[in-house]
Amino acid sequence: MLRLSISEIIDKINSEVIFHAVSEDYSFTIKIDKYVPYTCAAVHDGHQFRKELWDNCLHSEYDRWYEEDPETKNMVQSHPIIIAGCDSRFEYDLNRAPEEAVFETAWGKQLWKSPLPNVQKETSLKKHTNFYKVVEALISKLEDKFGICIVYDMHSYNWQRWNREVPTWNLGISNVDNNRFGSFIESWRAILESINLPNDIPETAKINDTFQGHGYFLKFITNNFKNTLVLATEIAKVYCDEYNQVIYPEVVVAVENQLKDLLPKHAADFYKTFSS
Repeated sequence: MLRLSISEIIDKINSEVIFHAVSEDYSFTIKIDKYVPYTCAAVHDGHQFRKELWDNCLHSEYDRWYEEDPETKNMVQSHPIIIAGCDSRFEYDLNRAPEEAVFETAWGKQLWKSPLPNVQKETSLKKHTNFYKVVEALISKLEDKFGICIVYDMHSYNWQRWNREVPTWNLGISNVDNNRFGSFIESWRAILESINLPNDIPETAKINDTFQGHGYFLKFITNNFKNTLVLATEIAKVYCDEYNQVIYPEVVVAVENQLKDLLPKHAADFYKTFSS
């Protein structure tokens, strides 16, 4: 893996170079093993939280982990194009617009003992800006090369905080073109529902049940690229113990192993249908 500046990453994308890189400030990673008409993303996978923020933060390390999406990058690690955040969403949230990306409160609790100095806030927002410069370059390249693109936007959610039965998988589709892409939204839902997981985890997948797909990552791509479908895909945190911070690797591996085959087939059908 290389350590590259934002301009170096974008130059490699524009030149269709195969590479693995971490950004110069270690805020995100990108892997391109082959240029294909689909990509996977895990914007909330990161847990890093820069040291100058530690003493001012009222949330514990566990509080932050609880609201992040650990292992979502590992679930799609075998695919040829992956972009993933390294930093905690408590530093800045890649799935929120820039003006909302640095929290003052988080999940009903004040985040900082004292307001962040502007210089610290600007450091965080620069990382957010740089990430989206690369996203824009990547999707531009894939749309230019293939005419069509699909993005598997991987997230997780805390199912145990709900006071009703919730699905193992949720697709949020409120901000994508359902008339144009509806059949592939439904086929992705059906694929997720077909995934067999250990530990008697239910095989359920619903649309707009727990989340509706209002994330900035989806909106940024959808608003800027007319031929790219973003599938905001949430797995309930059945792959860990939410309260004791224990990961169940057998569940993570089961997801990853099945998506190795299922996801590329879905992407290939999507490309075959819309590439003309």
